[in-house]
This record gives sequence, structure tokens and C-alpha cells, in this order.
Amino acid sequence: MSVDRGWSIISAPTNLGLRPPEPGATPGASKAPEALREVGLFDRLIAHGAEDSGVVLPARYLDDADPRNERVRNHTTLLEHADRLADRIDVEIARGRRPIVIGGDCSVLVGVGLALRRGSPAGLVHIDGHTDYRNPQNSDECGALAGEDLAAVTGKHWASLSDHGGLGPYFLPENAVQVGCRDDDDDLVEVSRDLRLVVRASEIVDAGAPAAVEAITAALAHTAGWWLHVDVDVLDPQIMPAVDSPDAGSLTAEQLGDLLRGLVPGCIGVDICVYDPDLDPDLRCAKLIARIVEGALID
Repeated sequence: MSVDRGWSIISAPTNLGLRPPEPGATPGASKAPEALREVGLFDRLIAHGAEDSGVVLPARYLDDADPRNERVRNHTTLLEHADRLADRIDVEIARGRRPIVIGGDCSVLVGVGLALRRGSPAGLVHIDGHTDYRNPQNSDECGALAGEDLAAVTGKHWASLSDHGGLGPYFLPENAVQVGCRDDDDDLVEVSRDLRLVVRASEIVDAGAPAAVEAITAALAHTAGWWLHVDVDVLDPQIMPAVDSPDAGSLTAEQLGDLLRGLVPGCIGVDICVYDPDLDPDLRCAKLIARIVEGALID
């Protein structure tokens, strides 16, 4: 699928869904769009027909999680950002284009879900090295939405997050697929029970990306298309250390690229999340992400 068939780049430089990397510090994921712009990703996509559709800025980061009162960090400002991101995605989809949301952390998925919930039921392919399924039913440590986004968008979090504006669940569980998690993920059993399909990283390593693509497309064939959520921590930390939670047992760049190339033709849009330029001073990881994204979106 070529970019000249209607992609629009939306920057969403949010860090609102992450824990502080250390006391008194803020996460660096908000710098990701500009780091990826610096290594030429935006220019190369635009050269192949994409449009730069601007930026949806977040409010100031506050380490103010309050689980006893059902509030994650930056609860109010995170939802405000989600509303504005949803409006921007709506505009691009109404124009007949496909958004490429460059995050930022995984909390952008709430804005994506709000936008897509307003139309025909959409599928979700959640490509992530973790299930991001922490929720109030399985944990007393809720508070960072970037580790809880899949639970939130499929209706398993506090209502203020999972049913914002009365629109939840943003993706029906039977329309959602988790791809790329490790075999020892804490919530693997629960996710496998709740969602349409789970494809672990080890299955992709053993059987190959084409087999995973076939299973995913078959599982979501009943939907009007799917959104691709890509957390780059699905890559092995030896090649992608610039994330907040690197874990072994992950995919190679080639495996992720093959997976995306197979799934892009049926997708409504894509988001790229959790790359942290603070952990990538020479931008080596940014260049790798750019190569993977270009290879998936440009013929």
C-alpha cells in the first residue's frame, strides 16, 4: 500500500500515560515526533504523498495518580488530549485519508478509539511487547495508562476512561487482537480469554510473520478494517533500548516490518508509540523506526 493513497501524519507528543522515569523527572516519549522528524521520516513520507496534518499538543505532565479515587496520572488532561486527538483523526478520515499518529505514549490509543467509535465498528491490532491489560479487576497498581491502554479501550478500566462520553467500549473485545507479547506476560491468560486473538512474539519467531498476518486478517475479516497500534517495545531491546520497559523475547526489525507490510493494506490508520529520545542520544533507534515505518508504508 503506497503512501500516495492518502496518509496524513498527526504528531501526538504526549507523555501523559507514563510513570516518571525517576523522581522529579518526566518521561521523554513526548520528544519522539520531533526526533523522528529530525531523522527524515516526515520528509520521506511527504515525498511519497503523505500530508503533515499538524500536532495535537498535550498539557503539562503531573505525577498525580490517585487510584483510590479512580484516577490515573494526568487523568483530566489525558482525556482532554484524547478528545482533541479524536477530533483531528475524525477530520482526516472524513477527508478520505488514513492517519499516521506519531506518539508519544500508548495513551494515544484512547483518542484513536474515541474517533473510530463514532463510525462503523473497527478492529484493533494491538502490536506491543506487553499486553497493556493492567486494570482495576486484576491490579491494585493502576495509575499509568500507557500500561493499561488495551484494557481501557476494550472496556475493562474505570468508566471515566473506558466509557468517556458514553462511547465505550471503543473497540469491542471480539474485534481486538493482541500481537507480540512475551510468553510470561502477567495478563496473558486474561487477554487470551477476553479478546478475539492473541499472537505471542514467540509464535511469530517460530512460524513467521506471514502466518501471523494470515491469522490476524482472518480473525478481523468481519470488521470494517483495523487500526494498527505499534508500541516499539515489541522490538528486542538489543536493537530498541530506547523504550520505558525493554524486555527480552521480542521481534527483530525484519519480523516487525514483515508484520506491518502484511497488515497495512487493511488498516484504517496507524500509531507509533513509546520511543524515548532521551534514551537514544545518537538517534540510532529513531533511524531504525523510520526505516521500519517507511518500509511498511511506502511501496
